[in-house]
Amino acid sequence: MPAEESPAALRGDRSRVTAAISRALTPPLLAAAGSRAPLGPALRVRSVTGSRRPPAPRSKGRSTGSPRSPRGGGVRRMYEQARRAWDRPLTAYYVILGASLLLTVLGLVMVYSASMIKALELDKPGTYFFRKQFLAAVIGAGLMALAARMPVKLHRAFAYPLLMGTVFLMVLVQVPGIGMSVNGNQNWIYLGGPFQLQPSEFGKLALVLWGADLLARKQDKRLLTQWKHMLVPLVPVAFTLLGLIMLGGDMGTAIILTAILFGLLWLAGAPTRLFAGVLAFAGAIAFVLIKTSPNRMARLDCIGASEPGPGDSCWQAVHGLYALASGGWFGSGLGASVEKWGQLPEPHTDFIFAITGEELGLAGTLSVLALFAALGYAGIRVAGRTEDPFVRYAAGGVTTWITVQAVINIGAVLGLLPIAGVPLPLFSYGGSALLPTMFAVGLMIAFAREDPAAKAALAMRRPGVRWKTMRRRVKKRPSGER
Repeated sequence: MPAEESPAALRGDRSRVTAAISRALTPPLLAAAGSRAPLGPALRVRSVTGSRRPPAPRSKGRSTGSPRSPRGGGVRRMYEQARRAWDRPLTAYYVILGASLLLTVLGLVMVYSASMIKALELDKPGTYFFRKQFLAAVIGAGLMALAARMPVKLHRAFAYPLLMGTVFLMVLVQVPGIGMSVNGNQNWIYLGGPFQLQPSEFGKLALVLWGADLLARKQDKRLLTQWKHMLVPLVPVAFTLLGLIMLGGDMGTAIILTAILFGLLWLAGAPTRLFAGVLAFAGAIAFVLIKTSPNRMARLDCIGASEPGPGDSCWQAVHGLYALASGGWFGSGLGASVEKWGQLPEPHTDFIFAITGEELGLAGTLSVLALFAALGYAGIRVAGRTEDPFVRYAAGGVTTWITVQAVINIGAVLGLLPIAGVPLPLFSYGGSALLPTMFAVGLMIAFAREDPAAKAALAMRRPGVRWKTMRRRVKKRPSGER
């Protein structure tokens, strides 16, 4: 060690001394290693100085370099992936299309299964009701495709002719010789052969389109801040439709139209006092109509009933619960229902959900509920993300219509609500109900496609655009290689 370094090494700490000794011993060690000679006392210097570091503790099955992932990271990661997938531009488009088609196809299967015995009782072929429903589904699919391709301006122009045509047909229903009665309700027009038409079902679509166009035009003119412009003429026209429906005694359809009216007023930002006033007025009319009808009062008495009661007044409600209870987790099997053999009066229309629970079990009913929930949530998303007031009102009206009607039908089957006689949307038998509903679904698909981000995503999926994009990217490569 050089002399000038000795005073500094003596005044330094132990680490500096150790470093100086190691530097001094490095040449002899290298020389001994090259000549393979014994190192002798030089090897004992290391133990004397104590410069060896203690070994690092071993990790027990986990790398010490990577931080431990937080608890619940897998669930959080799955949630983030689901949220990113839901936020994609075309998610609502695919959810509406997929849920509606699945409900329609599953409805066709259940209509065939639930209606076979009913058709044989009427001396018809077992596929009688299925063939009519299948024909309505094919026509409805064409209407849905047409509505999905129609621009928004054409939908708005179609609103007024649809409203006037619906009112005209609903007036014809009350004309003797033209209108006909089914199950005590004068709401049908005979078209010849086995086909009938219920104009009140088209009244739902007419009120949605016409009401959305009316409110959108008034919002553009900033007139919705005045209560008279918000109510007139929307409420009078809606009550006209309700009056024509109630002349035929169809309380269930009147409830759906009232729900659509309230949904439009809510989306338009009606004040609480105004909304409560219209609700109280409609509730008072409903109370009078129910109180003055023994049939409607009997339906109210059957809420939560577990026995048929005197005179079997709650027979249908109770046997709907029996069908659900006997299904178990996975049902008795497709086509193996017992209640459809004359026990349940309307197995393929109002109580098709009960037959679904009996044959497909809890798994089948929960699948139907999940599809309706997905359809409703996608409709809310379309209404909430648009900047066009007509799209917002129309999408909200259609979502209110389908959701409320499904809740009323399923609630009646479960014994939680009175039996209103409304079909399960896209699922129950009935062409008059299926056609406007599928057109309304096509309307929602058109609105989902009108979103700017969805338009860009759809444009990128066209073959021509994708090929041009690939060619443009290839030209930018500096190497010139493909």
